Amino acid sequence: MSFKSHIRPTLVTLGLFTVLLGGVYPLTVTGITSLAFADKAQGSLIREGDTIIGSRLIGQNFTKPEYLWGRLSATAETPYNAGASSGSNYGVNNPALHEAAAARKTALGVQGPVPVDLLTASGSGLDPHISPASAEIQVPRIAAARAVPADTVRAAIDASTEGPTLGIFGEARVNVLEVNLRLDGKL
Repeated sequence: MSFKSHIRPTLVTLGLFTVLLGGVYPLTVTGITSLAFADKAQGSLIREGDTIIGSRLIGQNFTKPEYLWGRLSATAETPYNAGASSGSNYGVNNPALHEAAAARKTALGVQGPVPVDLLTASGSGLDPHISPASAEIQVPRIAAARAVPADTVRAAIDASTEGPTLGIFGEARVNVLEVNLRLDGKL
C-alpha cells in the first residue's frame, strides 16, 4: 500500500471527526443543557425587570455596613472581575496574606475569632458564597445599620442558605447577593 492511498481515508476521518466533535456534539450538548437547565445555562442571572442585577454564581463587591459582605476578591483592580479570575490564594507564610486578613478583620469591626472564609479569597477570587458562621458574625452590624431586628437579618440569611450539594458534598453556604437583595426587598 502506498502513502497516497492512506491520505484520502485520513482526511475523510479528520473531516468527519471535526464536524462531529467540533460542531454536532457541542451544539447538541448546548441545546440539551439550555432546555434542561435554562437558568444555569444562562449564568443564573438575577433580574429586576429588564435589568440584570447580578449572578448567583459570581460574587459582588459589597462594602456598605448595611450589606452582608462576601469573601475577598482576588481579581486585580476591579473586584469580582470574571475576566481576571485565576489562582489567588497566598501561602500561609506570605506577609501579604496576613496584611489582607488583618485589614479585613479591622474593616469587619469584629472582636475575637473570624471565620477564615471572611479573611481570605477563594481559589477563583469570585466565590458568591460564605459560610453560615461568616454570615452570622455580620448580623449585628447589618441590623444596626438598617435599624431592624437581628432576626430580620437572620431570616434573610436562612432563606438564602443552601445545604450541601446532593445532601453530601461540601458544606452549607450562604449566597451573599441573595441575602442583600432580600434585605432590600428585591427578592
